[in-house]
Amino acid sequence: MKITDISPAIALSPLDGRYHSQTAPLVEYLSEAALNRERMRVEVEWMILLANGFNGTGDEAAPRTPIINGVKAFTQAEIDYLRAIPEDFGAEGIAELAEIEATTRHDVKAVEYYIDRRLDSAAEELGEQSELPRLKPLVHFACTSEDINNLSYARCIKNAVEQVWTPGVQTIVDLLDSKAEQYRDLAMLSLTHGQPATPTTLGKELAVYVFRLNRQLRKVTGQEYLGKINGATGTFGAHIAAYPDVDWVAVSREFVSKRMGLTWNPLTTQIESHDWQAELYSTIGHVNRILHNLAVDVWMYISRGVFAQEAVKGATGSSTMPHKVNPIRFENAEANLEISCSLLDTLAATLVESRWQRDLTDSTTQRNIGSALGYSVLALNNLLGGLQSIHPNETLIEEELDGNWEVLGEPIQTAMRAEALLGKSGMDNPYEQVKELMRGHHIGQDDVQRFIDSLNYDPETAKRLRELTPATYTGIANGLVDFARR
Repeated sequence: MKITDISPAIALSPLDGRYHSQTAPLVEYLSEAALNRERMRVEVEWMILLANGFNGTGDEAAPRTPIINGVKAFTQAEIDYLRAIPEDFGAEGIAELAEIEATTRHDVKAVEYYIDRRLDSAAEELGEQSELPRLKPLVHFACTSEDINNLSYARCIKNAVEQVWTPGVQTIVDLLDSKAEQYRDLAMLSLTHGQPATPTTLGKELAVYVFRLNRQLRKVTGQEYLGKINGATGTFGAHIAAYPDVDWVAVSREFVSKRMGLTWNPLTTQIESHDWQAELYSTIGHVNRILHNLAVDVWMYISRGVFAQEAVKGATGSSTMPHKVNPIRFENAEANLEISCSLLDTLAATLVESRWQRDLTDSTTQRNIGSALGYSVLALNNLLGGLQSIHPNETLIEEELDGNWEVLGEPIQTAMRAEALLGKSGMDNPYEQVKELMRGHHIGQDDVQRFIDSLNYDPETAKRLRELTPATYTGIANGLVDFARR
């Protein structure tokens, strides 16, 4: 049997197959069906604005300025009927729209005809007095397809980012923040260039990621989502030809800003320029890369033994080595973040270019926004599960610290510099003196303290240095955790 003959169809993408349960929330906003539903919302709200006008004051009781002559303002029942068209768009509607598009070979035109059919049926529900059946010319009035598309995509993307992606990242940030607080005083050995270095605390290292991610999340939450509705080449040409006395700029601004909840873009070609999309995808890609750095760091901490993983009962760690608990969630997060970044980078680079007043490359490109965010969401789920299953191996952490007394060479020689500045004898060439003691040698507490005693420190400094251990030489790392939330 051919797999392609199986019904329902087998998914090609793992996002819609193996990982569907994890990425399904994005289907509500970034699937083809969601896009078509949003197109219907835009078309319907444009009809309502044209028929009922607006007053520009925000006072719903104030008189409205009509826009289209010869069109009676919609009744509330008619408005409710129109708004139900997208809200009732389900499996049957999806199939019907596909059948229409098979004839039109044009997705937005198919949406227009779908709405026309509902207007034809309006009298059955609203009565013969309803004006809707004769108002099919109002559907898609003075619009180019991109007027509908740019608004629909902006609203879909905005909702996907705000309702799915951002909460996923925020959950990870909150978890890291709680762990940073929990382990703010847990000293651990640092490794710079893979070599033992000045100790830190586990909490402070986790707080670094909290700080980095919070900065990028502020950019995402402050992101503008731009939209336009201004005709075939952004000139309002058809609008003015039909109704020259209407203030179409005011109408456009009202619709995009107030009705669509977007930032109005007054200057475009046929397409909205997509600069905001490039900005957003660059920021999300940056978040991905920070999370990738986190996944790699944690993977290496697990390999080093700093973090221990909690085994899941019944789960297989390795197909042949039952003792292993593989850090697969961090590995999966890495891979999915890389795929997401590659798609986001392509989107950011290509969407900002369009030949003269319009080409169709963005149509295909934008249909991959769901995949770009889907791989990121999948990575977020993997990373969250991984972070929830680890805890510090405090025994090993203590052993690492106690086995690396040479890291105290830094405070010893820095204190020597301070003493030299006061004119103390024997404090010259501090770096070289400490290097002679410590580089290439394994030393312990006794070696360090003998060296301190051999130097001409003042008693208070000598006492402070003698009391230092690798575990206590963490500076103000624990206090720096508080800055992660600022």
